Amino acid sequence: MDHVAQTTETPLRIVHYSPGVRLELGGVVRAVLDWCIVLAARGHDVTLVTFDSPDIPYDWNGQPGKPKVVFPPEAYWPNFLVPQKTVRVWRDILADGGGVAHLHTPWTASNLQMAHAARKLEIPYVVSIHGMLDDWAMLQRGWKKRMFLQMGGRKYLCAADRLHFTAAAEQMQARKWVNESNAVVLPYLVDLAPFQPLPGKQIAQARFPVLAGPEPKLLFLSRLHEKKGVDLLIEAAGILRGKGMKFKLIIVGSGSPDYQALLTRLTQRLNLTDVVKFLGLVTGVEKISLYQAADIFILPTHQENFGLVLIEALAAGTPVVTTRGTDIWQDIAAAGGSVIGNSPDVLAAELQRLLENRESLPALGERGRQWVLENLNTETLARGYEKMYAGMLKQSPSAVARR
Repeated sequence: MDHVAQTTETPLRIVHYSPGVRLELGGVVRAVLDWCIVLAARGHDVTLVTFDSPDIPYDWNGQPGKPKVVFPPEAYWPNFLVPQKTVRVWRDILADGGGVAHLHTPWTASNLQMAHAARKLEIPYVVSIHGMLDDWAMLQRGWKKRMFLQMGGRKYLCAADRLHFTAAAEQMQARKWVNESNAVVLPYLVDLAPFQPLPGKQIAQARFPVLAGPEPKLLFLSRLHEKKGVDLLIEAAGILRGKGMKFKLIIVGSGSPDYQALLTRLTQRLNLTDVVKFLGLVTGVEKISLYQAADIFILPTHQENFGLVLIEALAAGTPVVTTRGTDIWQDIAAAGGSVIGNSPDVLAAELQRLLENRESLPALGERGRQWVLENLNTETLARGYEKMYAGMLKQSPSAVARR
């Protein structure tokens, strides 16, 4: 995988902590992987400390241009503190070479332990919020989240050398919960190398027979979770079917068995089993090819801080439809995407409008692809992250001494 050369005067040492690296968990995991891949390829010393991580690339061995992965000896239980033995592993990694620590998502309880260890060693740390302080997110089990903030969560967040947001709208929503004095807004560092060149839709067509036939292909690809609005999309498909529209709705992703069962029952109740197809989790080149095989990509989400799948779809040249629940909705609109309400009626009306002008979709997709390549350029964004990390080190003399 080719990447631009590292441009900072001195290579940086960056240690990420992300307990689970399973692609089925969604965009946060993909973002962490891309951070590590791109920055290591640019000459930086990148280490990822993680537990349940079957989707770590096989060649992450710490050799030049490759990240290093460290698996602590103790098991990880989501939303719980980790044993002190695990904290010692983290502390030893930081003490061995200094640099900066990068923590992910505020509700990871063990982040409190990792942040405390970094602070004791005078290692600067940044926390990426990943949309988890957005208004919609804070309404979900909000009492538990407020309790977490009161019992140490707000302290470790406000003590961070940087709080990282991916969009101004995300930062704005977080203001009521955290001090923004150290906030930085940077889009996700998307690894666009797999999209240059594009693999072609033939790979997906050969793998998935459901893509055969002349009907327009509508694609949803993300975690199967209530916040993504998949049920609303299926209901919109029922409305389109009632209007005599021809199409196939391809739903890609995995989620809880209960929610998947709910979606299956909804599909059956609306008599859509012949046009709505569930493909499960698809990754890698097949995923990019699947984007290309689709006429339209839809993410009718209630909340996203970034919506990485939207950027992937645009990079693959596929027109997108989403909602203002995506914090970067203004960027999506600038790229030619449709930003609408996430009710079934509104979704159906917009999809009908696009399908009735199917001949215009390729040009719309090309516009979106060019927007991504120009505005989310990997080299430009990598320099932004390098500047952030270097600024943290500059403000921490003890960390500079360890470099």
